[in-house]
Amino acid sequence: QVQLVEFGGGSVQAGGSLRLSCVASGNIFTLNAVGWFRQAPGKERELVAALFQGGTTNYADSVKGRFTISGDIAKQTLYLQMNSLKPEDTAVYYCAATGRDWYWGQGTQVTVSS
Repeated sequence: QVQLVEFGGGSVQAGGSLRLSCVASGNIFTLNAVGWFRQAPGKERELVAALFQGGTTNYADSVKGRFTISGDIAKQTLYLQMNSLKPEDTAVYYCAATGRDWYWGQGTQVTVSS
């Protein structure tokens, strides 16, 4: 089992920055990919960024060049640095991990005002 807890959501004006953190505990060495998803009101949950075993990353087209995913194994923490935020980035952001199963955090709200 893996447990995920997110931190760092909040409200910011357009053009601002936020950094989300996700602390993992449990059998993290069974994981082969971690990432961030988001879900805006009335929309489906979508992948924002992923970090694969070996260091490969993948980003949604809408966030490329603005968001950066990274991890610190020693701290068992996953980060999402979000710059140049736009109102359309407003959503609940979820940390996720997969290995033997899918694991999800509880979500953290990000609100970007124009």
